[in-house]
Amino acid sequence: MHSPHSAHDHGAHDHGPHDHGSHDHGSHDHGSHGHGSHGHGGHSHAPADFGKAFAVGIALNTAFVVIEGVYGYLANSTALIADAGHNLSDVLGLVVAWIAVILSRRPPSTRFTYGLRGSSILAALFNAVFLLIAVGAIGWEAILRLFDPQPVAEMTVIVVATIGIAINGFTAWLFASGRNSDINIKGAYLHMAADAAVSAGVVAAAAVMMLTGWLWPDPVASLVIVAVIVWGTWGLLRDSTAMSLGAVPSRVDPVAVRRYLEQRPGVTDVHDLHIWPMSTTEIALTCHLVIPAGRPDDSFLLQTANDLDHRFEIQHATIQIETDPDTACRCVLTHAPVV
Repeated sequence: MHSPHSAHDHGAHDHGPHDHGSHDHGSHDHGSHGHGSHGHGGHSHAPADFGKAFAVGIALNTAFVVIEGVYGYLANSTALIADAGHNLSDVLGLVVAWIAVILSRRPPSTRFTYGLRGSSILAALFNAVFLLIAVGAIGWEAILRLFDPQPVAEMTVIVVATIGIAINGFTAWLFASGRNSDINIKGAYLHMAADAAVSAGVVAAAAVMMLTGWLWPDPVASLVIVAVIVWGTWGLLRDSTAMSLGAVPSRVDPVAVRRYLEQRPGVTDVHDLHIWPMSTTEIALTCHLVIPAGRPDDSFLLQTANDLDHRFEIQHATIQIETDPDTACRCVLTHAPVV
């Protein structure tokens, strides 16, 4: 039996006896404690800095909201006004997402021991809910206009909406590189991509009205736009809600994680396994490993932590070692997973 691990040996530490036997608490860590990258070759899980993208996106879209709102009123276009309202909601969404990025970088405190990383999850959830509320208002106005269609200044609508396609498409491009790794950035990207689609729909509707003289394409375009936005936002709402409830992130297979831990040398049982998102980019894990042969050395803990990081993108792992399989651990009895 080796001596207890030091709390500075890459996060491995011994908590001493507790209620369900004298167990060794291992690997605690891995990315926020200043121990380096653990051989990651500079691999970093910190959220990318999209500060410039947020600043440019907010400035461009704020200016465009004013322009689009004024010309939408002058052109008597419900679709254009609806697009302006949607753009306004997106400006607020960008502001919320940017604030969350800033808050997530704040250091831990005695009360918020993970810092404010979870604010990025709340921002993604807020953006999804707010976007659905905004399109609900747009849809209602479009339905009212459908029963009372009004003529619009088609060329004005086409010119303004085309500018919107350019601005929103460019802003979406600024966030495109982070949409698959950070759900908060994905929310900002979806807002901008949806705006570009909305503007394209407005242009198409105005062109049809100009060619045919029909009045109904304007409100119908608004309803189609609403359907497209709801379809694109539903996944963001589902994922952000699950993350806010501590669900295992969709990119992690919990069965595969358990199988890997069960196959580690000397491990005879795995229990009290929990995997949850600390933020939109970082994942934490805690578990108990039963190793009757005795407490492993630091290399076991470091290798396990590195494998969890590289294979499953789990950066913060805390592993408790239990050496006596006959000692009942309360967590086995009270936290057994429901199949």
